[in-house]
Amino acid sequence: MTVVDLKIGQRGIIREFADDVLPIKLLELGCLPGNEIELVQIAPFKDPMYINVNGSHIAIRRSTARLIALDIIEEV
Repeated sequence: MTVVDLKIGQRGIIREFADDVLPIKLLELGCLPGNEIELVQIAPFKDPMYINVNGSHIAIRRSTARLIALDIIEEV
């Protein structure tokens, strides 16, 4: 499961990154394996997606969200 598969309000733990090609800025903001992530909002045309990682609200593209594999910890 990846960030794209989350429903609004659903949370997960970052497991790994596909292709190891995540932008450095996301890593600096806390998108690291083991950290909790929550889907906060999705823009009208499904791009970008707004996530909460360690208290930071971040907008990411769906193409980037597909690279972040998760273990789900809370169902909505």
